[in-house]
Amino acid sequence: QVQLVESGGGLVQPGGSLRLSCAASGVTLDYYTIGWFRQAPGKEREGVSCISSSDYADSVKGRFTISRDNAKNTVYLQMNSLKPEDSAVYYCATGPMAGGLGPNEYDYWGQGTRVTVSS
Repeated sequence: QVQLVESGGGLVQPGGSLRLSCAASGVTLDYYTIGWFRQAPGKEREGVSCISSSDYADSVKGRFTISRDNAKNTVYLQMNSLKPEDSAVYYCATGPMAGGLGPNEYDYWGQGTRVTVSS
């Protein structure tokens, strides 16, 4: 059974940093990629980054960094220089055919962790 658990969200001031974690079980990161997505109120879910392609959305390039710890089966998203427009619920996802930033490629999703950037 595939399970993804996100953590690390919270309230941060503009310019601050957060590190999100996505702990995976039921899949091995050697074979399955992990993608990070976000969804703000009233907006569509958008791809943020993917560990296998090291791809990033244009809006986060140079500020966010994705990384992995295979021993812990965990993928991280380090978010620096946060802006109010980064506020959203952040999700991690995986799937056997996934490899990019399109949400439709992914079959399994975590419950999400909320990030709020506000002064």
